[in-house]
Amino acid sequence: MSKKTPQAIRGTQDIFGADAEAFAFVVETFERVRRLYRFRRVEMPVFEKTEVFARSLGETTDVVSKEMYSFEDRGGESLTLRPEFTAGIARAFLTNGWQQYAPLKVATHGPLFRYERPQKGRYRQFHQIDAEVIGAGEPQADVELLAMADQLLKELGIHDVTLHLNTLGDAASREAWRTALIEYFRAVKDQLSEESQERLEKNPLRILDSKDPRDKPFLADAPKIDAFLSEEASAFFAAVTSGLDAAGVKWVRAESLVRGLDYYRHTAFEFIPDEGSASAAALGSQSTVLGGGRYDGLMESLGGAPTPAVGWAAGIERLAMLVGALEEERLDVAIVTNDDVSVRNAQKLGAALRTLGISVELVTTGSVRKRRDKAVKHDPGCIVTLGVDLIDRGFLLTTSGDEQLYHRLDGLIPELLAR
Repeated sequence: MSKKTPQAIRGTQDIFGADAEAFAFVVETFERVRRLYRFRRVEMPVFEKTEVFARSLGETTDVVSKEMYSFEDRGGESLTLRPEFTAGIARAFLTNGWQQYAPLKVATHGPLFRYERPQKGRYRQFHQIDAEVIGAGEPQADVELLAMADQLLKELGIHDVTLHLNTLGDAASREAWRTALIEYFRAVKDQLSEESQERLEKNPLRILDSKDPRDKPFLADAPKIDAFLSEEASAFFAAVTSGLDAAGVKWVRAESLVRGLDYYRHTAFEFIPDEGSASAAALGSQSTVLGGGRYDGLMESLGGAPTPAVGWAAGIERLAMLVGALEEERLDVAIVTNDDVSVRNAQKLGAALRTLGISVELVTTGSVRKRRDKAVKHDPGCIVTLGVDLIDRGFLLTTSGDEQLYHRLDGLIPELLAR
């Protein structure tokens, strides 16, 4: 490779082979599961007006202030590559008249972009699967969304994770809790980390999520949301937990699990690898597998009418890491030609077999002596050799262990070649 050959941009990746198969398996499983729950597929723009994310994520968040890829177009308008899906879906709900479909269940997947420090399982261009329920304010929407996530993880073969669940209460409960947290942490402000001191006035709930050793001594005795929950908020959370129990979704209470932005209400959740599990070892410190919550106040921040909503997202790369590298499915048939005259028959037969759902690889180039060696390296279930010298039937069929396919092809190939 020449020194002039351009290199991949830091924080991006080229996915190939077994890793690409694991990536595809995650997407295919997600598509199958979302259909079971009747979530409608949507495709969203890769970039939006910057205000869509600045208003929905909040100017003070790290994503908006430090991590967004923003640029001016030729008309001088500020645009941003999407750092997440929810804001764009909320914008589309308001601008496209999707309110008529409420409650609207939608799902999507694709690339997202954040300028952050690349590390294990975290990239500057990364991919997520995403599911949202918009216009449903009842606890059943939360339960269905979480049951869908739980089934998805199980069907991916990821069994060593547990749903961590908390409530943020309704707007009044959350505000009362926020006030109490500010008062509590102000008393020890000088002992907090610099990041938590900065969050104290703007985003005090985020302090509860701090991993800084200087903050940890104060977290255990911090005010808990349960002391501030209204009767309605308590009933909502109870309905969610009882619904999860009925659906067979295992969960644990996580009182420190929060969402800092004001538009989040009620349910907040993350699926986290169990301590000492294979998934925990694979992900390291980046422990969350899938996360989300209820964001009943988001539509108002974008200029819409109050609209309840709940959603989740998960990184495809991280799920693929937990799935593990997957080999490609075994090739069904390799078709080898003994002479150039038989190439047309090989093309004809290959096309016919593929329409029947049988995977085919043609081996028609290189020396005739080496063609069969090439076919064997593909490790197919069967090898079909075509040649004018094969006077009996014009083909020779051999098997590498797939007897059922062998017997099917033995009766099928003469018919296909005769067409």
